[in-house]
Amino acid sequence: MRQEFIEWFIAIIIATLLYIIVTTFFFMSYTVSGDSMYPTFENGDKVIVNKMSAIHHGEVIVFKTDKKENFVKRVIGTPGDNVEYVNDVLYINGKRIAEPYLQENEIAKSNVLLTENFNISEIVGSDGHKTIPKNKYLVLGDNREISQDSRHFGLIKGSQIVGEVQVRYWPISTFHVNFSPQ
Repeated sequence: MRQEFIEWFIAIIIATLLYIIVTTFFFMSYTVSGDSMYPTFENGDKVIVNKMSAIHHGEVIVFKTDKKENFVKRVIGTPGDNVEYVNDVLYINGKRIAEPYLQENEIAKSNVLLTENFNISEIVGSDGHKTIPKNKYLVLGDNREISQDSRHFGLIKGSQIVGEVQVRYWPISTFHVNFSPQ
């Protein structure tokens, strides 16, 4: 009886330590709040964030704001990129980039343009440069007409990024892995 208690106690301690290590360094659960990423995500969706992932164009990430709030947005521009929107077309370093995740919102838009025209030098945090500075990222919500994103609060720092959203596990009916447009 005493031996069995000790084994259970050790198993619980090991499981707790493993949980702490995994959630601290590798993965975390996050609940989407708001509709700025609709239709990719809806308010209340639950996702798993990979904290170890390298960040690339088109990936959906969770990041912290200066107010310690978490947001979920899509990475549009990375350090060194020249990003420009002209008549709802994204150009990165002069190359036209398809954004298939915007199709539903493009059909339902209420304005002439879904994403207003801008270039990187007009974004707060770019310091007027034509390319995104080192260790900074341009992030936008998929629901461009209502999203509060880099167009409003500026570029985010790499240190603000929690990780890449890799799995939506709730609701079960919308289970999905990998939200990159490739």
